[in-house]
Amino acid sequence: MPIISAKNLIKKYPNPEKSGETFFAVKDVNLNIEEGEIFGLLGPNGAGKTTTLEMLEGLNNFDEGSIEIDGIDVKVNPYELKKIIGVQLQSNEYFDRLNLSDLLNLFAALYSTSIKPEEILSNVQLENKISALPDELSGGQRQRFSIACALVHNPKILFLDEPTTGLDPQAKRNLWQLAKTLNENGMTIVITTHNMEEAEFLCDRIAIMDQGSIIAQDTPQQLIADHAAEIPERRLQGNLEDVFLNLTGLGLRE
Repeated sequence: MPIISAKNLIKKYPNPEKSGETFFAVKDVNLNIEEGEIFGLLGPNGAGKTTTLEMLEGLNNFDEGSIEIDGIDVKVNPYELKKIIGVQLQSNEYFDRLNLSDLLNLFAALYSTSIKPEEILSNVQLENKISALPDELSGGQRQRFSIACALVHNPKILFLDEPTTGLDPQAKRNLWQLAKTLNENGMTIVITTHNMEEAEFLCDRIAIMDQGSIIAQDTPQQLIADHAAEIPERRLQGNLEDVFLNLTGLGLRE
């Protein structure tokens, strides 16, 4: 049985260009994510990835459909859901006068749990920054610390929203390895990303979204075989980036 099951999700917002009308941010999305896998949501800007992720996390209400995560009905028991998920957002703001140890203890207190900050920081290779302030961290270190904050209550499922955006190659690869290690230790991970190499390296399965709907869903290898098997002007076989461009048509858009 999937650990995450979303059926016929719909989310509408007011149309800013036409008063009184709405548009679909997410339209009839169905997802089944298995326990212990890394699942990726890909799509161009405005495709509905982050909205879908926020609905799965219980951070955004949905208009129609249902979501069940580890047996929890997200709409009925959103607070029970928070006990088993960790969420790393695209950007975070922290109390700038608290060091990393203080911040981790603060987050742990919100979950009524106690932690050893040095152990959490060691998991993300930041143990030598335990007394540092957030503003003293590099971009990659801040991203790893945001994941550390999401891990204080040892969640079963970790949601990562574009975790490597803006990072240099070394910081990006360090974060990939962290995600792999967490997954190997049993954590289910759901990730949104624009980085096709990242999706191909990390994800067991991928759903590609466009204009609020899922237009393809499979393993990276099968998506490449189905949608980018022949790219003769560049190489004998395409990669996941070719799949993305072929399916969303972004190669033809301005």
